[in-house]
Amino acid sequence: MGNFIPGTKKEQQAMLQDIGFRDWEDLFRDIPEDTRFRGELDMPPGRSDLEVEREIRRMAGKNRIFPVMLRGAGAYDHYVPAAVDEVSSREEFLTAYTPYQAEISQGILQSIFEYQTMICELTGMDVSNASLYDGASAAAEACGMACDRKKKVLLLSETLDPRVVRVIRTYAAGRGQRIVMVPAVNGAADPAALEKLLGEEPETAGFLMQYPNYFGIVEDADKLAEITRRAGAKFLMHVNPLALGVLKTPGEIGADIVSGEGQPLGLGLAYGGPYLGILACRKKLMRSMVGRLVGETKDSRGDRGYVLTLQAREQHIRREKASSNVCSNQALCALKASVYLAAVGPAGLRQAAVLCSSKAHYLAERLAGAGLTPAYDRPFFHEFVTVSRDPATKNILHALADNGILGGFSLSDHEILWCATEKNTKEDMDRAAAIVAETLSGLSGRRDGAAPGETMKEAAKKTSDKAVKEAAKEMSDKAMKEATEKIPGKEVQA
Repeated sequence: MGNFIPGTKKEQQAMLQDIGFRDWEDLFRDIPEDTRFRGELDMPPGRSDLEVEREIRRMAGKNRIFPVMLRGAGAYDHYVPAAVDEVSSREEFLTAYTPYQAEISQGILQSIFEYQTMICELTGMDVSNASLYDGASAAAEACGMACDRKKKVLLLSETLDPRVVRVIRTYAAGRGQRIVMVPAVNGAADPAALEKLLGEEPETAGFLMQYPNYFGIVEDADKLAEITRRAGAKFLMHVNPLALGVLKTPGEIGADIVSGEGQPLGLGLAYGGPYLGILACRKKLMRSMVGRLVGETKDSRGDRGYVLTLQAREQHIRREKASSNVCSNQALCALKASVYLAAVGPAGLRQAAVLCSSKAHYLAERLAGAGLTPAYDRPFFHEFVTVSRDPATKNILHALADNGILGGFSLSDHEILWCATEKNTKEDMDRAAAIVAETLSGLSGRRDGAAPGETMKEAAKKTSDKAVKEAAKEMSDKAMKEATEKIPGKEVQA
C-alpha cells in the first residue's frame, strides 16, 4: 500500500476557497448550532509508533495460537502461497470500494472475469457471478434462484452444514419459501426419502446437497441428481472447491446451480472472515443469476475490454420481481482465489486435494487405533466423524489443547468431527493419536499412574512428553503408506 499523505493547511484553505468558503466554520454554517459539538472529545491522547506497537502486541498476546489444527467444519487451515497476498495487497486492488466503471476499471473487471472463468472450469458450469459474501449466503441465493412463482418448496439434505441451513431458512422466510429437510441414513441423504418427498411435494423447486457433506462424506451425487431431475426439480450442490481437484465436477454430475465457500482457495482463517461465496449455474439460468456479472466485449477501436453485463436483469430494473436484492461481491477475496488457482494450477490443486485426503485417511486410522470408532462406513474426503464409547469429547479436546493441538469439532459428548489438510504432518497426527489414546485410557481407569478418583486434568499433568513420544513411535510408516493408497480420486463417484 502506498502512504496516505493528508493535505496541508495551505492546501485545505485553497480547496475551501475554490468551492466558495472562507474557512471550516463557513463550510459547516448550515448545521444548526445546537447540534454542533464544541469542546474536546473524551479520547486518550495520541501515542507514538512504539507505544502503539507495544499495546497491539499486548492485546495480541491474549490470543491462543495453535501450531497444529485438526479442525475444519467449514473453515480450513490450508497453505496460502506468498504470491496470493503479494498480488492482492497491491494498491491497485486493495481499495476501500471496488470500482466497476468500465472507463477507468479495466484491470479490476479483468480480474473478476478471470475469477468467473476459473470457477466455471472448476465446477463445470456455464456461468459464474463475480462472487458473493460467503458460502452460506451463496447457498441461500442459489435456493432463491431455483424458485419461481409456482414452485416455492426447497428440499435440503440433513447432511448440510447446520449454519448454512439457518441462513437459508432466514432468506426463505422473507421470500415466502418453505423448507423441507430430507432425512439422512448412515451420514448421507436417503435417496428413498428424497424420492418420496419429491412425490409428496409437487411445488418443489429444487433439492440442495453438500459435496462433500458436513461430515466429510462423499455422497452418491449421481443418484440424487437423477432422482431430482426425474421429478422435474432443479439439482443444487454446495461444494468444497478444493475437493473438486479430485472429485467429479457438479457439471459432470448434472447440477443446475452450484454454490460453495471459497475460503479454501487462498484465504486464511482470519477469525472467520471475510470469506468468499461461489455461485455458478447452467446457461439456461443465466438471467436468474444474482449479483454482478462481468463480460468480455470490444471497444470502439476493436480492442478487447470488460464490462458489467446483463444489467437488464430484474434486480436492477424491476425490484418487485427480483429474485434477490444483492448487488455487490467480494472482489478482493475473489482476486485472492484467482491468484491461488493461477499459482498452483490444475496439477497443484489436485496435489493439495490428494494430500488432504490421504492425511485424513491416515489420521482416521491412527485415531481408530487409539480407541475412537469411525461413525460412518462411507468414502470421505478430508473430514470424518469418530465416536467414543464413553462421553470423552471434552476430555479429548482439552488434552489436545494442553499440548498445542486444536482438536476436531465437537458434535456431541461422544462424537467429534475431525479434519486434516496438506499442512498436517505425520508426526503431528501421530502425537495427536497418542494423546487421544492416553486420554481414553485414563477415562476407563486403565491409565498408568492415575490414582482412583483422580480427575482427568490432574492425570493429564502426569503424562510425560516421553510417554507421548514412545506411543507415537508405535505408529508405523506402513500405515501412512496404506492410507495414501486409499486416496479418493475421480473414481470416488463411480
